[in-house]
Parts: sequence; structure tokens; C-alpha cells
Amino acid sequence: MTRGEVESSLDKVFASLDPAATKGRPVYRGKVRDVVEGEKRLLLVASDRISAFDRVLTTVPFKGEVLSRVSAWWFSACCDIVPNHIVPGGDPASLGIGRATLVRRVKMLPVEVVVRGFLAGSAWRDYSAGRAVSGIVLPRGLARNQRLPVALVTPSTKETDGHDRPISGPEILSSGLVEPALWREVEVAALALFHRGQELALRRGLILADTKYEFGLADGALVLADELHSPDSSRFWWANSYERLFSAGEDQNELDKEPFRRWLAERGFAGEGEAPAIPDSVRVETGWRYIQAYEAISGEKFAGMSADPQSEQAFLGRIIAERL
Repeated sequence: MTRGEVESSLDKVFASLDPAATKGRPVYRGKVRDVVEGEKRLLLVASDRISAFDRVLTTVPFKGEVLSRVSAWWFSACCDIVPNHIVPGGDPASLGIGRATLVRRVKMLPVEVVVRGFLAGSAWRDYSAGRAVSGIVLPRGLARNQRLPVALVTPSTKETDGHDRPISGPEILSSGLVEPALWREVEVAALALFHRGQELALRRGLILADTKYEFGLADGALVLADELHSPDSSRFWWANSYERLFSAGEDQNELDKEPFRRWLAERGFAGEGEAPAIPDSVRVETGWRYIQAYEAISGEKFAGMSADPQSEQAFLGRIIAERL
């Protein structure tokens, strides 16, 4: 796919699931995903909405399809580490629609599990301000984007209103959010997933700097859910330029949505007040970046699976009626 094809699709974005397609099923609308509830299954529909600083701001062509398809690629590559929530035949390729995934119901744990291999993002902001990183006190003298001696598990809360906040492992246990034995299992699984992700990314010339995992329980067993190593949940850098840019103290060559966040921050927006108008050029550049991420991670050329939003709505309606 070319940048021109992304530009020509600006008026074909999938903003949200049409209520008529849901067949009366309950629907939860998150920042990006619309989740249709069945008795034992859920249909996750990744829209083309893009959020930053916990605010939905605009739409980006092909974004939802990239998120679903790249997560499915990673789920398949990591299923030997921990089971995931996708039901047999429920991945986007099997369903025949790129933005949808059919999953089993999972009782989600009330924390997000962030694993960091480098001192970047909010971890750097906390560190440079003299604060601990999710309760972990790091040694002095570290630099922005520096590789950490070991990967760190730095959880955060799931807030219904406002920003999620960092929380330490001991705080999770003392507050009773997760039982001790289960939390140990979560930490082991998260680190194993992160190391697998780093290994496979490096084969493609990428560095997986940090990422977010969400876990739950199904029939009493730990299950990986939501998304996996996507450009929304992860920070990817090109490996061949890391050392040069790090030594120069410059921003890394990123392959995620961080440049979109930085564009907003440069205009004084960090989640509060009115967001700046986002021009089509930024939407196209962001969409093109998502497609590059898919191709770099999977090693496959990206071709959109869906013709137009109306066809997708009808297709999703059939899946909801027949399989949910």
C-alpha cells in the first residue's frame, strides 16, 4: 500500500459500529474498540479512532485493521507462553474482516501490566523529576531512552475517569487488587512475552522498547487479552539508528503513534482543554506510519481487507447474528 492510497481513503474511515449492525446486543465503546457482547463471546471491533492523552481526537485510515491484524500476528507467535482470548476461527483472517476479532469472555484483572526495557515515555518523565517508576527507584545517571539493565514490570491502574496512574507491585498486593500467587504468574508471563517480543522484533530490525499487556482469567486460568505488541500499546524503534540517536540525545526513529502525541504536545495539548484541529496531512502521515509498522513487524505487505465502511457494517452484522 502506498501513502497515496492512505490519502485517498480519508473519507472511508470506520468511525464506529452502527447500532443497526449490533442486532440489539449490548455494546461497550472504548476509546478505540467497540465491544459487542454475546453470552459467552465478545466481538472486538477496532475502529479507526485514534486517542492520545486519554482523549479520542480524530480518525486515521486503516488504523483499526492494522491493530487487529498485527495483534493477531503476535498472539499466534506467543500462544505457547500464555493462552489468549481468541476463539478458534476468530482471528481477522478467518473472519474475513480485518478489524474484527471474536474472543471468549474473560474476567479482566484491574491493572495494566507495562513492561519497560528502556527509560522512555512516562518512565523518563518520572525519573527525570526525581520520582520512582511504579515504586521502583532507579540508579542515578541514566539518560533518556537508555537501555535498562533488566526489563521492569511497571503496572498502572485502570481508571474509569481521568488518567491511569502508576502503581507498584507491593501496592497491588497490599490493596488486594490481585492475589499474590496470581500476580507472580502475571509478572512471569509478562516478562516472557516481552522477551519474545524483543527477540522477534529484532529479527525485523526493530527494538521493542516498552509495551502494555492486559490479562484476565478464563475458567480459573490466566489468559492474555485485548491487544498484543501493537503500535498503540507498544513503543517500537528502528534498531539500526538507536545507538547514533541515543548518543546524540535525539528522539529515536519511531514506528508507533508517539509522533502523533508529540505533534499535539508541540501545540500545547496534553489532554486538557480544547485539542488543536488535526489536518489531513497529519492523519495521512499517522496512517502511513501504522501501515509501515504492520509491514515491518509481520514481514508482509499490507493490503486492506475491507472495501468500504458500509460493506464492513453489513459484514459485521452477519458475524454478530451468526457467531455471537
